[in-house]
Amino acid sequence: MSTMAAEGEDLVTPSCPTGPNTGPRTLLRTLLPAAAATLAATAGALVAVGCFLGLYIRPTSDDWCAAWKARDLGVLGITADFYTTQNGRITNAFLSGLLYGGGPAGTKILPTLIAVSLTAALVLLGRRLLHALGHAPPLLALTACALALQALLYLAGTRSYQVLLWAPATISHTVPSAIGLWALLLALATVTHPRRAVRTAGLAGALLIGFALGTLSEPFALVSGLLAALTAVLCLPRLRLAATWRPFTWCLLWCAGLACGLAVLYTSPGARWRRAQQPDKPPLLSADELRATFGDWLRMWDTVTGQWAYLAAAAAGLLLGLAAALRTRRPHPTPTAGAGAGPVTRAALLLLPLPVVILGSFAVAAGLRSGYGPTGWTYARTWTSFLLPMELALCGYGVLLGARAGPRPAVRRPAAAAAATTAALCLTLAAMASLVPHLQQLTTTTVARSIAWDAQNTRIRAEAAQGATDVGYRPLHIAGLAEPFFTADHDRDWVAACVSRWYGVERIHRR
Repeated sequence: MSTMAAEGEDLVTPSCPTGPNTGPRTLLRTLLPAAAATLAATAGALVAVGCFLGLYIRPTSDDWCAAWKARDLGVLGITADFYTTQNGRITNAFLSGLLYGGGPAGTKILPTLIAVSLTAALVLLGRRLLHALGHAPPLLALTACALALQALLYLAGTRSYQVLLWAPATISHTVPSAIGLWALLLALATVTHPRRAVRTAGLAGALLIGFALGTLSEPFALVSGLLAALTAVLCLPRLRLAATWRPFTWCLLWCAGLACGLAVLYTSPGARWRRAQQPDKPPLLSADELRATFGDWLRMWDTVTGQWAYLAAAAAGLLLGLAAALRTRRPHPTPTAGAGAGPVTRAALLLLPLPVVILGSFAVAAGLRSGYGPTGWTYARTWTSFLLPMELALCGYGVLLGARAGPRPAVRRPAAAAAATTAALCLTLAAMASLVPHLQQLTTTTVARSIAWDAQNTRIRAEAAQGATDVGYRPLHIAGLAEPFFTADHDRDWVAACVSRWYGVERIHRR
């Protein structure tokens, strides 16, 4: 019997004696997979619709400039342009060149690529977490949890179009999160690998990926750097959470790569030009600016905490923890990584997400105020850098609660466990349902704009083909993004200039 338990037998097996609670136990064994399947279908449908809307993406705002530069300058040309004249984000420019260089197809499939990448990364990370807890990971529940987290990430905020569908924002603020998760998987796979060559490759990857992210997204670099720095402290061998210096070294190289990337970005000619546009900006660390930044930070969190749907991340994690505990029966506790660490170190590890989310979000608020002024905090597309860690923390705490409490209620009080499962499922489904109206509005505006954009595009191309040098353009606004004629000063209307370059005309006028 102990051999079967070690191999991950279900809590209720044919050899188990029947009793008065056999019915509730059987109900629980049926209820958890059904709950996971229901959540996977519901959240998956929301994510699938968001990805399907990628087919209706049409250029707006920064799209126009990236599109003509990628077409006319090539990948290396747009990368050099970003470094010398824009903002110094060379990795950002390189990815933009790859995306726009193939025409409109790249922007259309990007949402699907992001969703698939995040789903795979979240499932793999969830498996590692459950294995560390000594549980057999249920794939269906893992997938449901990953899809629910993504539905919240894309649709629970105030800038869904920018987070998922607008390529300049997804490259800067959503793609880095996916890269970061895969980098974490790389660390977990290589840090303890027995082959030295693999460990060395993992360390080199930490440095190179960190550098790339440092020149891709400043907000994500700040949040991930904070996480790596705090993790490095906990991974000091003296604290007995890690047996060797390898995890500390990986985190240190990651931070070094981020620092080098940010240094290249900050000292670039493009970044210097950008800072010169606000010469009278007060010092970031002055008392007045710190107070103003704190106010911006409170406004950001007032918006986030006003969205109750984020609680579904914890409920989805609870379902996952219960499902994993139900599948696994252990006669003895399974040793986990860091079991030799003291209680203070383990508590610090458990509470690690809190300073990362709190301080990371404040760093994002400070960066937004420095770059965009008093209204910078409203650029909610950048919040992804701390919202995904927040969701992962909520989900992780739910998993720990379900995995720890699951076996005992499942055996002794199966009816209570079934009630907890039902409550968690109802909360997650209610959260998913609350996102539907927003998704409907997003669908309507995106599709309607694509139809109007296609008609206007056909007309402008026909006029340009006939030799017109000044064509009419009707602004087609979406998601609060800039369109031509956003300013009365034509010399400052960079969107109109990029539209003209894209169509090969000298000027556009309002139609």
